[in-house]
Amino acid sequence: MKETVQSMEKPRPPLKEGERLDDTGFGGYGLIQKPEEFCYGVDAVLLADFAAKHIRRGQRVCDLGTGTGIVPLILAHKTEDTLITGVEIQRDSWDRACRMAKWNGLEDRLTFLCGDVAQIACGASGESPGQLLRGSFQSVTANPPYMAESSALKSDNEAKRIARHETTAQLRQFVEAAALLLEERGEFCMVHRPSRLVDIMAACREFRLEPKELRFVSPRKSEIPNILLIRCKKGAGSELKILPPLAVHEEGGGYSEEIMRIYERM
Repeated sequence: MKETVQSMEKPRPPLKEGERLDDTGFGGYGLIQKPEEFCYGVDAVLLADFAAKHIRRGQRVCDLGTGTGIVPLILAHKTEDTLITGVEIQRDSWDRACRMAKWNGLEDRLTFLCGDVAQIACGASGESPGQLLRGSFQSVTANPPYMAESSALKSDNEAKRIARHETTAQLRQFVEAAALLLEERGEFCMVHRPSRLVDIMAACREFRLEPKELRFVSPRKSEIPNILLIRCKKGAGSELKILPPLAVHEEGGGYSEEIMRIYERM
């Protein structure tokens, strides 16, 4: 769904070895990526679109595990006057996100911090990042590693291993960090795997993030879901709405009409 930028009016940003500049298709914004490490997929785009529907003008947003900044970048396009902070543990990815914001002229709206979500989650006192940012955001998004540390075969590529497996912060810590960063009644949106749904619900309830909307995403209508989107509200009462399922592809091939709308291709 993304194409490498072939030409742009402004000069290309300085790229390091192995990097490329990709056209996201959103507002003419470009994203710096290194394919041998990790490139964003449809799940990040779905998360940004899902969250944007509930983010009001001028709100402060934090994206946990931001990678090279794709979710903040799309949110900057889909929302108005928002101030978005991305948190990323991998220094190389953080550096790409910072350079991306500068090249797109979004330095006034996008800020990126190099840090561990686990440290935010455990920041109960003192000058920890969690305490310094406590209650600072109206919305938090997260696209955490899907695989538990003990599960599945792991890539020999360290960057891919950190992106896909809970090598540092675990699912529960992403939820805890979100709860710490949110103001009361603030909203948390996350993309994850249906197989982790029980863990997600348990963690959200533990940290007073009440699940309000749940949507399942499948490759095609005839196939079982392999992605879920969940929206929670801090300190809200219990009532969960199950949204209509979303199929990424049509049965005969090609992307579904809703996916094309989300990508703003129609």
